[in-house]
Amino acid sequence: MTCDAPAPAAAPERTEWRSHGPRRRSTRALRVRTSAVLVAATVLAVLLVPPLVQLDQQAVDLAAKLQPPSWAHPFGTDDVGRDLLLRCVYGLRVSLLVGVAAALTATVVGTAVGAAAGALGGWADRALMRVVDTFSSVPHLLLGIFIVAMFRPGVWPVVISVALTHWLSTARIVRAEVLSLRSRPYIDAAVSGGASRWRVTVRHLLPAVLPQAALAAVLMVPHAMWHESALSFLGLGLPTHTASLGTLIQSARGSLLAGQWWPTLFPGLFLIVPTLAIAGLAGAWRERINPRHRSELML
Repeated sequence: MTCDAPAPAAAPERTEWRSHGPRRRSTRALRVRTSAVLVAATVLAVLLVPPLVQLDQQAVDLAAKLQPPSWAHPFGTDDVGRDLLLRCVYGLRVSLLVGVAAALTATVVGTAVGAAAGALGGWADRALMRVVDTFSSVPHLLLGIFIVAMFRPGVWPVVISVALTHWLSTARIVRAEVLSLRSRPYIDAAVSGGASRWRVTVRHLLPAVLPQAALAAVLMVPHAMWHESALSFLGLGLPTHTASLGTLIQSARGSLLAGQWWPTLFPGLFLIVPTLAIAGLAGAWRERINPRHRSELML
């Protein structure tokens, strides 16, 4: 009587970390390059097009209103005959200005509050975090509308509104980072050597949290641009004659209902593509400064 020999055990499959695979690296590199090219094109457009193109973006030509895209007008014209490409560039310029200014202001406020809460601790930490929780309990858009309503229409009221509703996440991130740094040996050594709390905060804690704060600022720019566009779309903040991506989309609602798609499509693309490009670069930066978190996410 014969017995079949046992089948040889299958070789264990090799587990490859996708974060270190060549395909994953090439995809990430392509994403970073594409995002960098789009961000560079955005910056060059808002800096070079207005001085080089000697055209008035407010010039009205009723005989050429709502013309579809053509060689003369690559993006077509709006409901009063203005060139839509030039209007989109000017609108992107205003929206990007609002986004960058609001992100920087919110980062400064959030970093100051978070660093103070983490460094002081005790009742000061609890009081500052209760302020953060109070602001967080109110919807951003509702609070932004309330702040904008207190000022005359303009760019800087929108900047203030967006900044005062977007510093909360930065404050939490900086506070958590400061609390983590306070337990490090070199902080204990500085305190044991007689350094004051102010000196420890300025010389050791703030420089250590600056990369995280800068990353939060870059990530906040797309969010701030979308927030500005939402306020402008609602008719708040910026005057209707000021070209921003939100006001362009808001003024094109009637044209879209009448079948003219280009006054809505191109301002929307000018809003979506740069914000995705900035977010892509910020994501690559986050993976670089926190490689362990990247590897855990790619498993």
